[in-house]
Amino acid sequence: MDFQMANSADAELILKLYELRRETVLRQARHWVMFEFNPANKDEFVAVRQAFGTENNAWLRQVISYWEMAASFILREAMNGDMFLDTTFEGLFIYAKLHRVTEEFRDSMGQAFMPQTAALIEKSSAARHIFQSFINNFQQLKAAKTTNS
Repeated sequence: MDFQMANSADAELILKLYELRRETVLRQARHWVMFEFNPANKDEFVAVRQAFGTENNAWLRQVISYWEMAASFILREAMNGDMFLDTTFEGLFIYAKLHRVTEEFRDSMGQAFMPQTAALIEKSSAARHIFQSFINNFQQLKAAKTTNS
C-alpha cells in the first residue's frame, strides 16, 4: 500500500487518537488487554468475548474497536498510514498477541478477528514487517519458556 503524503490534518488526527488513548477507562482497558489478558486458546478468548456485561468483555471490545477504527482511517485514506505507524504499534501488537488463538475465529456475522487490522497488515509492507516482528518475538518467548520449564 502506498500511503499519501502526510499533512497537518493527519498530524491532528493522530494527536486526537493519542488523546483518546489517555482516557482513564481506555488506558485501563489497554493495560488489561496488553498485559493481563493472555488466553491460552480460542475457547478462553471466546469466553471473554461472549461475557457481555463484564468489565473484561467491555475492555476487550473497547480496545479492539479503538484499533479497528484507527486501521480503518488508514485504509480509507482519512489518515496517513506511514505517519501513524511511525508513532504507534500497539494495535499491531494486540493483533499479533491474540492472532494465534483467533486465527479460526469468526464472530456471529462470520467476520474474522480484527478485519481492518488484518487488511492493513496485508496492504502495508511496514505494518506487515512490524506484525511479523511481534510474531517472531512471541515465538521466541514461548520457546524460551519451554526451554526453562
